[in-house]
Amino acid sequence: MRQSSSSTAPVAATAGYAERLGLPWWAWPAGLALAGLLAAELWMGASGVRAWLPFVLLIPAAAATLWWLGRIRVTVQGGELRVDDARLPVRFVADAVPLDAAGRREVLGVGSDPLAFVVQRPWVGGAVQVVLDDPDDPTPFWVVSTRHPVELATALLAARDAG
Repeated sequence: MRQSSSSTAPVAATAGYAERLGLPWWAWPAGLALAGLLAAELWMGASGVRAWLPFVLLIPAAAATLWWLGRIRVTVQGGELRVDDARLPVRFVADAVPLDAAGRREVLGVGSDPLAFVVQRPWVGGAVQVVLDDPDDPTPFWVVSTRHPVELATALLAARDAG
């Protein structure tokens, strides 16, 4: 099954999972409009370089920032959970718990463990808590944002059981 890279739906592979935690569509026009408004405020009727420089600098900078915020990829393949640059071999996964917005808030709330590895995107409602079983690692669990928490948890446990 082939899907575009901008899709938010998980991609099914042989016991794998892939998702990009991109920004919602409305963040792009809002962010670029905000950059345009700021550039117009800096311009304020000036002439010369001050007339075009704010637009040339701020609008591409806003586009680059929006791209950077939505670059995170979450994949389960090759016996690993990959979240951006972080990698976790699935053999160390004790359990994977799908969380809705309220569950994520509870796990990351006041009583949260400060040693937990967290990749959270506020515009993504769900998450998965990955409980670890590695005596050499002080990290008790990972919390990873995902739009499809049940599918990611299922893929993690299936990859663990296959390995």
